[in-house]
Parts: sequence; C-alpha cells; structure tokens
Amino acid sequence: MAIDFLSYNKPIIEEFRANAGVVGGDYEGLPLALLVTKGAKTGKDRVSPVSYIADGDRVVVTATNAGLDYHPQWYHNLCADPNLTVEVGPEKYAAVAREVDGEERERLWEELVASNRRLGRYQSKTTRPIPVLVVERKAA
Repeated sequence: MAIDFLSYNKPIIEEFRANAGVVGGDYEGLPLALLVTKGAKTGKDRVSPVSYIADGDRVVVTATNAGLDYHPQWYHNLCADPNLTVEVGPEKYAAVAREVDGEERERLWEELVASNRRLGRYQSKTTRPIPVLVVERKAA
C-alpha cells in the first residue's frame, strides 16, 4: 500500500508554521524540522517534515521513509542538489546536507533511535540501509 506523503505532510507543515515549529499528532514531543529541497526533476520547492537531533550546531536527519523499501523523495532531491532551506522552530536558514557513513553514521544513528524509537522499528521493516544526513548552516 502506497503512502500519500503529500496529503499526510500538508497539515503537519501548516501546523508547524502556525506554531513556531510545535506540532501534535505523530510528532508531538519530538523535535521537528522542515527541509525545503529543490525537486530533482521539477526544480520546484518541496517541503518535508522530519524529526531530527542536534549535533552541535548541525541538524541530523535520517531518510527512513517510514521503513519502506525505497528512499524518500527529499533524499533523492538532496543527492541531486545538497543545498536546502531548513526551518527549525521559528528560524529559517540556508544549509547544505551530506550523508555520513562509518563510525560517524553509527554514532548518530544510535542517538537518533534513542531520541525517537520509531526509527529503529523502521530499520527493522526494510533491508535497505537507511541514510543518515547532517545538515549544516551556510555561512552568512
């Protein structure tokens, strides 16, 4: 069964923007960021809500896609163009994303799962390695 992420995400994005990043429902109590990427095929802005952890001044996200056997579209968009806009709380800034691997990925994955247990369940639903990305603010 395909998940209609556009319909699912729209009210989350609206609630996020209306309440300075605070939302209820599935994301209640979790830190949430909006990633605004450029569509790899369309070039249009695409907004995706994702839970995250902070690692110093970096935002760390994971491309779980709810445990489906394929990566989320926002991940493909960032592979095509790692430049994005991040919204955290009331703040909005330009950033660049990069996928991490090895020891850094393992450390961050453990922290992500500790902050949001669903992420570990998502990994158990798929055989694909779930990407972990760090998002760093661009210098002004």
